[in-house]
Amino acid sequence: MDGAPGGGTDGAAGGRADGAAGRTGAARVSSADGARFAFGTLTALPVRVARWDRPAARAGMLWAPAAGLVVGGAAAAAGALALWAGATPQLAAVAAVAVPAVLTRGLHLDGLADTADGLGSGKPAEDALRIMKRSDIGPFGVVTLLLALLAQVAAVSALYGQSGAHGALAVLLAGVTARLALTLACRTGVPPARPDGLGAAVAGAVPAGAAVAAALLCAGAGAAAGAPFGLLGAGHHALAVLVGLGAAHLLLRHCVRRFGGVTGDVLGALAETAATAALVALALG
Repeated sequence: MDGAPGGGTDGAAGGRADGAAGRTGAARVSSADGARFAFGTLTALPVRVARWDRPAARAGMLWAPAAGLVVGGAAAAAGALALWAGATPQLAAVAAVAVPAVLTRGLHLDGLADTADGLGSGKPAEDALRIMKRSDIGPFGVVTLLLALLAQVAAVSALYGQSGAHGALAVLLAGVTARLALTLACRTGVPPARPDGLGAAVAGAVPAGAAVAAALLCAGAGAAAGAPFGLLGAGHHALAVLVGLGAAHLLLRHCVRRFGGVTGDVLGALAETAATAALVALALG
C-alpha cells in the first residue's frame, strides 16, 4: 500500500506527490483519479495511483469514505462468515477486526502506535517527529495499540451478541467513519507537520465546506442504515458517526498543537481512533 498513512511510507509518498505536482497540478482531476488515490493510499488493494498532485489528493480524500465502505464491508463479511461457520461472537469479532488491519497492511495501526510514542515522549515537536519515524514501537505505542484492538474486539463482540445484523452494520459503519475522519483532517487550515510525506500531500487539500458536507452525508447514511432498528436505532447510528469524528477531532487538535500539523502516522491514528470510538458508542447504546 504505497503512500498509505503509516511510518514507513511518508517520504515515498511525499516524493511522488512533489514530483507529480508540477506535471499535473493544473490538469483537471477525474473521479477515477480520486478513487484511485483513495484506494491506492488507504487500502492494500492492487490499485495504481496515477496522480499524486493536489487536485488528486483533494478528490482522493473526498473518496476516502468510499474506501472505508469497501474495507468495512469486507470486515462485516468476514464476521458474518465466522458466525455462519459456528464461531462465537468473540471469534467473529476477532475476524472482523483483523480484516481492516490486513487490508491496510497494518499501517493505520502502526500510525496509531507511532503517534502514541511521539505524544507520550513529551519531547519538542522535532524530536517527537523523529521518534515517530523510527521503525520500532515504544511502550506508549504498544499499550495504545493493545487497548485500541481490545476495545474494538470487545465492542464488536458485544454487538454480535445482540445479533449478527447489529455487528455487521457496526463494523461497516466504523470503516466509513475511520476514513471520513481523514477527509475532515485534510480540510483547509490543517497544516502538515513536515514538508514531505503523505501528510504534506493531503493536508489542507479538502475545502472545509466539502469536508463538512461529506460528514453530514455519512451521518445521514448511518441513520438510514440504522432505521431498520427503529427511530432510536437510526439516531444511535448517526450519533456513533459523530462520536467517532469528535474523538478524532480532539486527537487532531492535540497533534497539531504538539507536532505543528499532521503526518501520515497521525492520519493513521485518527482513522483508528474514529473507528474505535464509533464501535464503543454503538456497543454502549
